[in-house]
Amino acid sequence: MPEDDPALSAEEELALARLALAEGDLRHAAGHVAAALVQAPTLPEVHETLARLAAASGGDLDLFPLGHHAFVGAVVARAHLLAAAGRPAEGLDLLAAATGYAPAAEWAAVPWVTAPDLPERLDPERTARILMQVCATAPDPVPRRLRDPLRPYLTLARNAVTVHPAHPLLLGAASALARRLGEVALAVTWASRGVRAQPTKLGEVWLGYAYRSAGRTRDALAALERAVALDPDDLAVYADIAGTLADHGRLDEALGWIDRALAKDPTFDCAVHTAHRLRFQRDGDVAHLVALADFVRDHPDDTHEHGDLAECCRGRPWLGQVTPAGGPVPDAPPQAAVADPDPREPRRATTCPLWRYDGTVAAPTLPTPSAEAAERVRQLAHPAWPHPPAAYDAAVGLATLDLADLLGLLVHPPAAPATALGRVLAGQDPSLWVRSVQVWACLGLLHHRTDEPWAESTRRRVLLELVWGVADWVTEAALFALVTAAWVDPAVRADVARMVAERLAGVAAVARERRVPIAVSLAHLALATPDLDPSTRTVADALISGAAPATRPGFLRRLWRRLVTLLRHR
Repeated sequence: MPEDDPALSAEEELALARLALAEGDLRHAAGHVAAALVQAPTLPEVHETLARLAAASGGDLDLFPLGHHAFVGAVVARAHLLAAAGRPAEGLDLLAAATGYAPAAEWAAVPWVTAPDLPERLDPERTARILMQVCATAPDPVPRRLRDPLRPYLTLARNAVTVHPAHPLLLGAASALARRLGEVALAVTWASRGVRAQPTKLGEVWLGYAYRSAGRTRDALAALERAVALDPDDLAVYADIAGTLADHGRLDEALGWIDRALAKDPTFDCAVHTAHRLRFQRDGDVAHLVALADFVRDHPDDTHEHGDLAECCRGRPWLGQVTPAGGPVPDAPPQAAVADPDPREPRRATTCPLWRYDGTVAAPTLPTPSAEAAERVRQLAHPAWPHPPAAYDAAVGLATLDLADLLGLLVHPPAAPATALGRVLAGQDPSLWVRSVQVWACLGLLHHRTDEPWAESTRRRVLLELVWGVADWVTEAALFALVTAAWVDPAVRADVARMVAERLAGVAAVARERRVPIAVSLAHLALATPDLDPSTRTVADALISGAAPATRPGFLRRLWRRLVTLLRHR
């Protein structure tokens, strides 16, 4: 239901609608009424004009046609006409669809939806299905800022329960909506009444969710277990029980329930996602997350979107975000001196310019990137991402940049954008923006000439040169890109694991004699690497455990919380 760009106000649209009505041009009048509804769905004058249009056309529904690309204003207008024609259930179906499409609009805040006698004209099962349709597209719980547009549906639920006080499906669906809107006590009451009226699997699930939201964990688990007894083949309930147990520290019991589900169906998506999340929670082995990423890639048609992988990676170094800088922000003057890396550190030939922490570079500077490259990276670069495969997918926006542009971004990062993210970084930690640009430039390299076989590819060669340059932020960025490649392509995992092991061994050798600012960061990268050998994991663990405790001032903690919020709303 695409929306047109709102160029006119509701009042202007209504003025044009009245002119068209006066001229008998009903179709143009309908178009302007639909546009006015989008901008002011509860304005009385809009509904008055719609009523005049209905009277002039004899309630012609074809003035507001439905189709694959129906305009949301036309959908809402048609809903109101259906209600006026004595077909409120069909109208509610359309309003629920509009709410799912644009949840912040008050589509249902109209008198006929909240009328106490409306449920008397509706089949209670149809009302329950409408409430379930609203719940299906609503977050759980609904953010406070989005609750008001849904409250008319809760009023409908109250009225319907009053008219049909013992209908189990209606009571359960009403409970689900109340719970999402923060009415937890009401949700428990309605769900309990529904189960008393008729015990069903779905009713027990709704009751379990209501108890869980109310903090009554024991009652929640008992209800969910009764649901399993009523339908032992619904494995999603097993996953719900496991998640509830895990949330309260009962990990062994949670894994027991997941194992029971997987014994019935090893490919059931909810059980697989929950299993990998809980196993990672138990031992911290990234292999569980890599296996989950593989499962997601190999099963694109899961029953619904899952957030387990993102939940596990959130806030973890390199799995979900750039690590805090290990050194000062380097300057890159046009005629920077050329410096050589530490001779004790194993290295390979590099032709790419790299920043050092002291402000020098390791090779001649490149020209600044093009304006197009700078703008694209401004749109994409962010210090956090849901998980490595998501970062890889997002970086496809840099795929058409040429190699010089991508390398130029590493040494000439553009200024942060004039966005909320840019203002946060510029005001509190400018180095984080530089590091973010470098990370995304290297991710862009993964999309360079992807038709070339990996072993002989330009992308592998350039990233490897960057990895073996001076141990600085670009080393981290390039190594992260290689680790990301291993996440998304099992065929390159052995190669990448070998590169990571070699690079970490070189850094560890130097770190025994002096501080290497990125040593701990590289250790975290190693632990994020698929199929890393146990001895290298031991080296990485030792580097992390032997490092001085990280000092994160209060402002930096607040910064990361703000960045996570910005990421969720991108």
